[in-house]
Parts: sequence; C-alpha cells; structure tokens
Amino acid sequence: MPAVPEGFAGTYRLQQARYPMAAPGWQPVHTVYVPADRFSASTVQEWGDHALGLVKAHLSGPDELTEVFGVPGALGAAVHERVVRKLSTEPVEDLRVDFEDGYGVRPGPVEDEHAQRAAEAVASMYAAGTLPRRWGPRVKSFADGDPERSVRTLRALLAGVITRAGELPGGFTVTFPKVLMEAYLGQFAAVLAELEGEFGVRLRFEMQVEAPQTLPFLRGDLNETLGGRLAAAHFGVFDYTAAIGLPPHEQRLDHPACDHARHVMQTAFAGTGVELSDGSLAASPASELTRDVHALWRRHAELVRHSLRYGFYQGWDMHPSHLVSRFATVYAFHLARYDAYQERVRAWEERRSAGGGVMDEPATIRTLTAALRRADAALP
Repeated sequence: MPAVPEGFAGTYRLQQARYPMAAPGWQPVHTVYVPADRFSASTVQEWGDHALGLVKAHLSGPDELTEVFGVPGALGAAVHERVVRKLSTEPVEDLRVDFEDGYGVRPGPVEDEHAQRAAEAVASMYAAGTLPRRWGPRVKSFADGDPERSVRTLRALLAGVITRAGELPGGFTVTFPKVLMEAYLGQFAAVLAELEGEFGVRLRFEMQVEAPQTLPFLRGDLNETLGGRLAAAHFGVFDYTAAIGLPPHEQRLDHPACDHARHVMQTAFAGTGVELSDGSLAASPASELTRDVHALWRRHAELVRHSLRYGFYQGWDMHPSHLVSRFATVYAFHLARYDAYQERVRAWEERRSAGGGVMDEPATIRTLTAALRRADAALP
C-alpha cells in the first residue's frame, strides 16, 4: 500500500483552517445604515415606531400581504404576526453609524464631535438594553486619500464607547468601504491590530465590494492574510454599477452584472465562514398615500426575494419602510418550505423515501439542514 503523501497532514490542517465549512449560525437579515449626524440613542426605537405606523396605516390585515409582498395566502397570518412582533421588539438587528457616503465630508472638528455623540448614544443604548445585536461604524475609505480621518473616527468611537460603557459591547463590527486596492485591506487590518493592543479587545471588520477592481483579489485565503479579522463582505450596488458604466435607470440589485459580482463573492468565500450581504434600494415611499407605500414595498420585496433566491440572506435597509418589506419577505421565504425541508431531512435520517419522486443526495441534505438552521435563526 502506498505511503501517505508527504506534506498531507499540513495541507489537511490548512484546509480545515481555511475552509471550516461550519454550519450557519445567526446572521442578521439586514444592516441598517444611519448617517452619523442623524444617529441618537432613540434611532432604533424611532425606526421601529415609524415602520409599525406604516403597517397600521397601509396594511389592513394578513390578507393584504399576498397582494403587496407576494406572501402565499396560507402564510399571511403567520407572517403578519411575526412582522408586527419583530417591529415591536427588535426592529433593527444590525446597525451601522455611517461616516462615509451617507454622511459626507465634514470639517475635522465636526466629525470628531459626531463620533463622540455616537459613542454617547451607543453607551446609552447598551445601558438600556436597546443596542442591536450587531453594531458599529462605517468609516471613510482609504481610497479617498485620507486614511488618518478614517482611523481617527474609529479610534474616537471605540475610546468613547469603552470609557462610557466600561467595555466594548458584543457584536461590534467595522465596515470598510471602497476597497479598490488589496493592500488597503492589510493596512486596515494592521490598524485594527494596533487598536486591539491599545484597548484590549478583538476587532473584526467587513469589506464592501463596490468596484470591479475588487473582484480579482477575492479568494479563499484572504481572511488568513488579514489575521482572521474579515467577518463579512457586503455588496455595494450603486458604486459598482456606476463603476462599470451602467445607465442610472439600470442601477439595481437585480441587474445581471450584479448577479455576476455576487457569484464571484460566493465563489471566493464559500466554506470560509466569511458572511455575505447584498446591497440596498435607494428609495422611500414617494408620498404617504397607500398606493405609493405599497409601490415601494412591492419593489423592495422583489429585490429581497431576488437576493434570497441567489443565496444572499442579508441586505441593507436605508429607510424605516424597508423594515416591513424586509421582514415580511424573509419570513415568507423561510416559512414557505420549512415543513417540506424538515420532512425530507427526517426521511433521510430514517432511511425512507421522502415521497414525490425526490432522491436526495448527502450534499442536498446538508443544504436542507443549513436552510432549516437559517430559518430557525431568522424567524422570531
């Protein structure tokens, strides 16, 4: 019998480290972006109240979910109840205090002040138990030519929160945008390493994929080169579609060019544990009239369904109205096939046929089990 190939043990250990293939755990279904100058300790409550107000004013009941969101009629009551409960108890799962595009360029002292105010608000929410399970800032890009400003804001926020709260609350994640050069990732990871030493905390970040120049350096070992600090990759639809020259009316999440970019992201990070998130819809209801609110909800629901079908289980929400269509669409997606998936897994475990002509393979069973885990994590 041939000997075990030389170097196999090391290669196998590297495989396990690089591709842990871990079962999916909890991942937020969205990230809410709020410009730093508009962020306060009451922001999450205000978003939830606004969204609930829209439900009360523009959804007469469960039956209307079919027409507005495409929710199967049999699921209307269950989805409606879950949406209302979610908006009342946890309207925001992941929060970003935005110091980048949504905030703009301000004089240095102004941004310094907003960073301190954000730290005060975070500490207040933490004390009150209202801080979302994930939270953090989106800092300015190194590609803008001023890394000092980006680092200064990040350090000020960290110092302010830790001083006021006595610790860094769990769930902290930094969003690093417009990564046009791979070297920026290593430079930002080095900044995080310095801050870790200063504050005695572990820091992770998520990169934004917003340019075609970013796609070529996405790969399975990228997180290793960054000391395991890369938590997620988020797609930026508007910068990306602008960078490849699409006309304004084609800057949309369901454009085939965006499907290509997302597939590259999936291919690069499959099995690594790096989470993926889709982008946003840059629109709000045109008016307070029901027809305009419904039009916004329908379009947002279409985009959320598109993301879910393509295996992106998280996206950005930019307006309180998006919370309604986000949760309604996500809950309907998971509930629609939950029982059927559960029966197929149970049949496999019991070594019997699931019926309906289905012949499941082990890889399919792993996929079904992962889908059930995601549903259990996402459903309130």
